[in-house]
Amino acid sequence: MAGGGSLTPMRSYWLLLGLMSGIFLALFGLVQALDIAFLADPGPWLSESGRWGAAATGVALLVADVFLPVPASLIMVAHGALFGVAGGTLLSLAGGMAAASVGFAFGRWGSASLHRWVPEDERRRADALLRQWGDLAIVVTRPIPILAESVAILAGTSPLGWRRFLLASAAGTLPAALLYALTGATAARLDSAFLMFGLVMLVAALVWLGGRRLSPP
Repeated sequence: MAGGGSLTPMRSYWLLLGLMSGIFLALFGLVQALDIAFLADPGPWLSESGRWGAAATGVALLVADVFLPVPASLIMVAHGALFGVAGGTLLSLAGGMAAASVGFAFGRWGSASLHRWVPEDERRRADALLRQWGDLAIVVTRPIPILAESVAILAGTSPLGWRRFLLASAAGTLPAALLYALTGATAARLDSAFLMFGLVMLVAALVWLGGRRLSPP
């Protein structure tokens, strides 16, 4: 990838990414200000919903995380506590993939409006960059709150196909699902969840650095 100047053709996309991230961040702040206990920590509520109810509700909440400030990491920890490492990982992976698909589909639906807003020459150059770096961006941001939803929606407006998007989403979602399920199955404490979140961010950073080194200039 070229130097920092290559980001200039994507200025409209960066503005859109910043706008979406700002909206999601504002929603998160609103939930915190309103002190909505269910969205702040859904773990106790899931544990009282019965086995099948907890599974269905947990997956549904992960999907809702596309548009609502749901603490996905705490839900994944709860999955591990309630269903073990294997079951918790599969449930979190299913919810995360469904959420990514909803975001991507939403981007596809709104792509016509975006294309009317973005100049054609800027869109062509941005599309070329997204073809080269889109997979890596999706993998790295899947475990990151706010950015995961924003990038999934933005990817839907790009030339990336469903197959590439789903493969990249699975690669980014699976490590987080596994690590959080392991946390929940072994020690479902809030400090453990925060520690595992830091580990997930470290893995994402290493993937990003590795992708930059391996990608052609």
